[in-house]
Amino acid sequence: MPRSLITLIDRIGAPDAEAMAAAERRLDQLTKPPGSLGRLERLAVQIAGITGEVAPSLDNKAIVVMAGDHGVCEEGVSAFPAAVTPQMVLNFLAGGAAVNVMARQAGAEVVCVDIGVNAELEHPRLVSRKVRRGTANLAKGPAMTLEEAEQAVLIGAELAAELAARGVRLIGTGEMGIGNTTPSAALLAVLGGVSPAEAVGRGTGVDDAGMARKVSAIGRGIAVNEPDPNDPFGTLAKLGGLEIAGLVGVILGAAAQRCPVVLDGFISTAAALVAVKLAPACKPYLIASHLSEERGHARLLRELGLEPALQLGMRLGEGTGAALLFPIIDASGRVLREMATFESAGVSRE
Repeated sequence: MPRSLITLIDRIGAPDAEAMAAAERRLDQLTKPPGSLGRLERLAVQIAGITGEVAPSLDNKAIVVMAGDHGVCEEGVSAFPAAVTPQMVLNFLAGGAAVNVMARQAGAEVVCVDIGVNAELEHPRLVSRKVRRGTANLAKGPAMTLEEAEQAVLIGAELAAELAARGVRLIGTGEMGIGNTTPSAALLAVLGGVSPAEAVGRGTGVDDAGMARKVSAIGRGIAVNEPDPNDPFGTLAKLGGLEIAGLVGVILGAAAQRCPVVLDGFISTAAALVAVKLAPACKPYLIASHLSEERGHARLLRELGLEPALQLGMRLGEGTGAALLFPIIDASGRVLREMATFESAGVSRE
């Protein structure tokens, strides 16, 4: 692993046990039966541990949408052409995508990052951090060099630090990249120890022939690249994507800043698997928003030991699941800050 990533990982601290215990005590004093708010209470305690504050306000929140293209698209693994990636980036920047709608409802900012789009894009709101114009075809050789993968991870970490420095307290992960369920499934196959056929889903809606092409591309990619399951960084470079590597960095960087990370769907959770393999200390900072319909997502969540809060039959990506969970996270904090205690409300405990 590069020294730069070791330095980043070393900055990730353990959750604050005292803040978690204080949050639990506060919850037990509120006018409700103990544990009756279920997952909301667990979220409140987790966020107290992450931030070191019993009831932090997380009003300033953002969804980072990493965008990149994939050489493996030449294998016919997507129902949409690669040209859709830059078109959708412009749609994000114009505020017209699903994640924009849901982020506005949640009071969150959408931060769109060109980390590897195969086009030259200019827009005043675009965060332009391009490493290269798309990855190479993983079915024929490494998707990225080790240096490119390192650069992409560090870009994500630096962005998380920049957001934290301007007061963002909650970060959601999003992505855009036609073909990116294929590298995500490849990462699951290697790091999760499953066959390509078990890892692959329909992505943008490919038919059975498209599914077969995805399985074949991943199988050939594993054969030609010979990734080592015990080397998550090398596996990321050989089989991943620039936007996936960028999200690995966002996760590690946010954890180093004691900032909760809300995962979206399959691609974001594949990035989380890489991040946790690199740095197990970042796992307590992760919150799973929903269970995607994409086959393989449930396996990723099991591998990480994460429980999704929502199950809505979604498989869009972009950060939409994270945006939908933001108001629930807000509610968990408001419970701690605003609910009356038995003593203050004059309510008997028994």
